[in-house]
Amino acid sequence: MLQLLEPYKARPVRFLELWRHLGWRIKLYGIAYEKEAPEANLISAAKRVAADRLPQPASGQGRYGVGFVGVHEGRGANFVFVDWWADENELHHHVYISPSGAGEHLEYATPSGLIACVWDMGLIGFERDCWVDMILANPKGPDLEGYLARRLNEDI
Repeated sequence: MLQLLEPYKARPVRFLELWRHLGWRIKLYGIAYEKEAPEANLISAAKRVAADRLPQPASGQGRYGVGFVGVHEGRGANFVFVDWWADENELHHHVYISPSGAGEHLEYATPSGLIACVWDMGLIGFERDCWVDMILANPKGPDLEGYLARRLNEDI
């Protein structure tokens, strides 16, 4: 039988900044367990792994130079996911994890098959809907600025 350590409780998902790195424009989000935002050292470590993961050049070869990074300080571990849009409708998704209290020790976890937790999936779902609304189904045509302007700031 499945036994939960604790019942589901919404967590704050907050837009932290529009991070610019070598031609990339990345929506940086924080998610935290029982507090408003992740620790600064975890956010810095997330930017380091994202900088290493984001391909160059940012635009071209099917890429648009836009995406998002989720920095999740969880109950038992830290999770960082680095995502970017390419080839009209494809999301590239890479996951890193570290033990609680050791945010600077993020390790690449994508080959393990780990995708996301339910809170991370809420953010990914929001970003998917933004992409569809502002790029794929926008009656005025693709609007990258409109996509970057839509941001999630909710408890989910």
